[in-house]
Amino acid sequence: MKFTKMHGLGNDYIYVNGFKETVENPEALSRVISDRHFGIGSDGLIVLLPSDKADCRMRMFNIDGSEGEMCGNGIRCLAKFAYDHGTVKRNPMRIETGRGVRTLDLKLNSSDKVELITVKMGEPSLELEQIPVDPSMVTKTAKAHVYQLSAVPGEKPVEAVFVNIGNPHAIIYTDNVDAIPLERVGPLMENHPAFPRRANVHWVQVISPTEIKMRTWERGSGITLACGTGASSVCVAGFATGRTGRKILAHLPGGDLRLEWRESDNNVYMTGPATEVFSGEWNQS
Repeated sequence: MKFTKMHGLGNDYIYVNGFKETVENPEALSRVISDRHFGIGSDGLIVLLPSDKADCRMRMFNIDGSEGEMCGNGIRCLAKFAYDHGTVKRNPMRIETGRGVRTLDLKLNSSDKVELITVKMGEPSLELEQIPVDPSMVTKTAKAHVYQLSAVPGEKPVEAVFVNIGNPHAIIYTDNVDAIPLERVGPLMENHPAFPRRANVHWVQVISPTEIKMRTWERGSGITLACGTGASSVCVAGFATGRTGRKILAHLPGGDLRLEWRESDNNVYMTGPATEVFSGEWNQS
């Protein structure tokens, strides 16, 4: 099976062209192929497939084999993979995901290769039942869209903002994002009983109304260097709680993303790069 490894700001995935290859058990393959010691090494597997609703379809699988509805960094790389390898030569490109069709504008270089991508991420929701969040497990505060929940046994509750923009996100603000022990608190938050479908969790430090720094514990994958849907949710949470404006520059461990929650159409737009690392063949036997 031929594959290509790509990354969006260090959030890396193995890509397989389902127009040409057959992946019979992607859940199991993702667990094996993503292993950084015995496999290729990645945050998961993404398969490019034909679509009867758009130019192509994306299926993405986390390290643990679970299927995600949407992936911001992954979809940027998929667009580059499809365009640069000649499978889908459309710009803008429409990609079907588990959360509907997304439109991507591709910035091309002089060699007709994709250099930068702007993704129309869709309309976010801050409603608990649409995240989803179990309302019996959280406590509403006097602040708009801010809830308390007990995350770590024996420690005081944290305040969080919940956003769905293709998948569930919890955003926690802090004065020092680098001091957060992600390895310890990340799994507790991801699997908190308040989240029926688990959650992606982000710790955010506000630098200014137009700039933030964030770190992520990603559902099904753990610590990742970047999360596109997560950065989009942080853009929404920041404006909804009055911490930031509608346009922000997000600094992630793997690099920067630009986000805008447009008032005109209520959609979030994410702009960032995609990088091809190498291609090869995987022995499935």
